[in-house]
Amino acid sequence: MFADRAKIIIKSGRGGDGHVSFRREKYVPAGGPDGGDGGRGGNVVFEVDEGLNTLTDYRHKRKFAAENGCDGQKKKCSGKNGEDIVLKVPAGTVVRDAVSGKVIADMSGGNNRQIVLNGGRGGKGNYHYATPTMQAPKYAQPGQPSVELEVLLELKVIADVGLVGFPNVGKSTLLSRVTNARPKIANYHFTTLNPNLGVADLAEGKGFVIADIPGLIEGASEGVGLGHEFLRHIERTKVILHLVDAASTEGRDPIADIYAINRELDAYSPDLSQKPQIIAANKIDAIFDGDADPVNRIRAEFEPKGIPVYPISAVTGKGLKELLYAVWDLLQTLDDTPVVFEQEFFPETAMFSDEPYTVSYDQKEKEFVVEGPRIERMLGYTNLESEKGFLFFQRFIRDQGIEDELHELGIEEGDTVRVCDLTFEYYK
Repeated sequence: MFADRAKIIIKSGRGGDGHVSFRREKYVPAGGPDGGDGGRGGNVVFEVDEGLNTLTDYRHKRKFAAENGCDGQKKKCSGKNGEDIVLKVPAGTVVRDAVSGKVIADMSGGNNRQIVLNGGRGGKGNYHYATPTMQAPKYAQPGQPSVELEVLLELKVIADVGLVGFPNVGKSTLLSRVTNARPKIANYHFTTLNPNLGVADLAEGKGFVIADIPGLIEGASEGVGLGHEFLRHIERTKVILHLVDAASTEGRDPIADIYAINRELDAYSPDLSQKPQIIAANKIDAIFDGDADPVNRIRAEFEPKGIPVYPISAVTGKGLKELLYAVWDLLQTLDDTPVVFEQEFFPETAMFSDEPYTVSYDQKEKEFVVEGPRIERMLGYTNLESEKGFLFFQRFIRDQGIEDELHELGIEEGDTVRVCDLTFEYYK
């Protein structure tokens, strides 16, 4: 079965402990401390693999852990860094926190590789703690602990156009006629159980991607049938192509069907109901002379609302060219920026929320001091030498309310701030 959801547990590597040792060599009296630093724990990395189109690899294995960093050694030898674990996913995969449902990473729109959990920083060896008054420190810093997180992986198809409609209205037939897709076609409800992607190639290099979303039913937004499994795939699309059985070959009212599907879209996500729509009135080859033209009735209902209606026959091909060019023209009026979900959940910030910190002013050193377990752990998982790491540091200081507390203490531009053992000049 097509796998587009998986719940897994990921775990970063813990940092190796710093080492306590002293030089003991002939002719080198009082050699001093020489314990090395622990290695950094491995990161948990998500990476897009263009050869994948499902999340099947994560349905049978649930736990994935990066390698721990090795402890430091004597002679100031640092421990080996832990290997990262790289989890390959298809483009369009959204990584969410399983508890809150908030987005951690969206692997689309050029975001092909993202570190989701940083490994713990290695502890410092005892040679870092030697001072004129403490020349033989017997203390080394322990490595930062690992972080474990349960995440939900969701694959959301990346397409320009989402093809929706009730079961058996001809979506698979239409897709097979206008694209390179070859879906299974049969006269059964819910024949299509997987979203099918196809590329519609028009003249002069024009074209777009269509996602055939399996037949929806009333109550789909509440999970009836396979509602949620299907609806998530049209969240990225820019245009909704609504296919209806204009000939009512199964006794259904096409107008009522359109309203029913739109209610499901709106109930699942109000943003979906606001997307531009085009109605394709299918099966006109089954409309017989003498009957009231149902296409005119559909046009009279929806074109005043700004939704164009195109009569087609997916079987004979009649009207398909006009429909495809109408979709193309509509796409040209829309923003071509890929639909990417913004990050809402930051694991580093969340895991520090229960630990204390203090903000104070040191009169003797004339500097503001921010310290505590929460701050030490944050620094342990943050690479301040990278632009992304430093931006996270700034966001952490702001989001935790530390910046507000500094303002209450009277900080001004140019003042010195010491964050644990790091010193900064403060600028707004």
